[in-house]
Amino acid sequence: MLRVIAVLLGLAVYIWFIVDVLRTPGMSVRTLPKFVWLLIVILIPLLGGLLWLLGGRPRGQGRRRRRGPVAPDDDPAFLRQLGDDAWSERMKRRRGESEGQAPA
Repeated sequence: MLRVIAVLLGLAVYIWFIVDVLRTPGMSVRTLPKFVWLLIVILIPLLGGLLWLLGGRPRGQGRRRRRGPVAPDDDPAFLRQLGDDAWSERMKRRRGESEGQAPA
Protein backbone atom coordinates (compact mmCIF):
# COMPACT_ATOMS: atom_id res chain seq x y z
CA MET A 1 0.00 0.00 0.00
CA LEU A 2 2.85 2.37 0.84
CA ARG A 3 4.43 1.67 -2.57
CA VAL A 4 1.17 2.50 -4.32
CA ILE A 5 0.97 5.84 -2.48
CA ALA A 6 4.62 6.60 -3.32
CA VAL A 7 4.07 5.77 -7.00
CA LEU A 8 0.89 7.87 -7.17
CA LEU A 9 2.64 10.77 -5.46
CA GLY A 10 5.59 10.51 -7.85
CA LEU A 11 3.23 10.37 -10.83
CA ALA A 12 1.34 13.42 -9.58
CA VAL A 13 4.57 15.40 -9.19
CA TYR A 14 5.74 14.25 -12.63
CA ILE A 15 2.48 15.42 -14.23
CA TRP A 16 2.66 18.71 -12.31
CA PHE A 17 6.17 19.36 -13.68
CA ILE A 18 4.98 18.73 -17.25
CA VAL A 19 1.94 20.98 -16.84
CA ASP A 20 4.09 23.68 -15.23
CA VAL A 21 6.47 23.67 -18.20
CA LEU A 22 3.57 23.78 -20.66
CA ARG A 23 1.81 26.65 -18.88
CA THR A 24 4.91 28.81 -18.53
CA PRO A 25 5.19 31.46 -21.28
CA GLY A 26 8.08 30.68 -23.62
CA MET A 27 9.63 34.14 -23.28
CA SER A 28 10.02 33.82 -19.51
CA VAL A 29 11.75 30.40 -19.46
CA ARG A 30 15.37 30.61 -18.31
CA THR A 31 18.59 29.04 -19.65
CA LEU A 32 17.13 26.69 -22.32
CA PRO A 33 14.25 26.87 -24.78
CA LYS A 34 10.88 25.72 -23.48
CA PHE A 35 10.81 22.72 -25.84
CA VAL A 36 14.14 21.45 -24.48
CA TRP A 37 12.89 21.82 -20.90
CA LEU A 38 9.79 19.84 -21.79
CA LEU A 39 11.94 17.05 -23.22
CA ILE A 40 14.17 17.04 -20.13
CA VAL A 41 11.18 16.84 -17.79
CA ILE A 42 9.56 14.05 -19.82
CA LEU A 43 12.70 11.96 -20.42
CA ILE A 44 14.21 12.28 -16.93
CA PRO A 45 11.06 12.12 -14.77
CA LEU A 46 11.84 13.46 -11.29
CA LEU A 47 15.36 14.75 -11.80
CA GLY A 48 14.26 16.66 -14.90
CA GLY A 49 11.50 18.30 -12.88
CA LEU A 50 13.92 19.33 -10.17
CA LEU A 51 16.27 20.75 -12.78
CA TRP A 52 13.30 22.67 -14.23
CA LEU A 53 12.54 24.16 -10.82
CA LEU A 54 16.14 25.19 -10.23
CA GLY A 55 17.22 26.28 -13.70
CA GLY A 56 14.33 26.81 -16.05
CA ARG A 57 11.31 28.08 -14.23
CA PRO A 58 10.98 31.87 -14.15
CA ARG A 59 11.88 33.51 -10.88
CA GLY A 60 9.22 35.26 -8.91
CA GLN A 61 6.50 32.89 -9.97
CA GLY A 62 4.44 31.84 -7.00
CA ARG A 63 5.53 34.74 -4.85
CA ARG A 64 2.95 37.03 -3.38
CA ARG A 65 2.29 40.09 -5.43
CA ARG A 66 2.08 43.43 -3.76
CA ARG A 67 -1.55 44.25 -3.44
CA GLY A 68 -3.12 47.66 -3.53
CA PRO A 69 -5.25 49.15 -0.80
CA VAL A 70 -7.93 46.82 0.50
CA ALA A 71 -10.36 49.42 1.78
CA PRO A 72 -11.02 52.91 0.40
CA ASP A 73 -9.73 54.57 3.56
CA ASP A 74 -6.35 52.88 2.99
CA ASP A 75 -5.97 54.51 -0.42
CA PRO A 76 -4.22 57.92 -0.27
CA ALA A 77 -5.68 58.98 -3.64
CA PHE A 78 -9.20 58.26 -2.42
CA LEU A 79 -8.63 60.19 0.80
CA ARG A 80 -7.17 63.12 -1.16
CA GLN A 81 -10.21 63.13 -3.45
CA LEU A 82 -12.53 63.16 -0.43
CA GLY A 83 -10.64 66.13 0.99
CA ASP A 84 -10.81 67.96 -2.34
CA ASP A 85 -14.55 67.29 -2.63
CA ALA A 86 -15.18 68.56 0.90
CA TRP A 87 -13.13 71.70 0.23
CA SER A 88 -14.99 72.36 -3.04
CA GLU A 89 -18.33 71.96 -1.27
CA ARG A 90 -17.29 74.43 1.47
CA MET A 91 -16.16 76.95 -1.13
CA LYS A 92 -19.47 76.68 -3.01
CA ARG A 93 -21.40 77.28 0.22
CA ARG A 94 -19.25 80.30 1.10
CA ARG A 95 -19.72 81.78 -2.37
CA GLY A 96 -23.46 81.25 -2.07
CA GLU A 97 -23.55 82.96 1.34
CA SER A 98 -21.44 85.90 0.18
CA GLU A 99 -23.56 86.39 -2.96
CA GLY A 100 -26.69 86.49 -0.82
CA GLN A 101 -25.22 89.25 1.37
CA ALA A 102 -23.91 91.43 -1.47
CA PRO A 103 -25.63 94.87 -1.85
CA ALA A 104 -27.98 95.16 -4.79
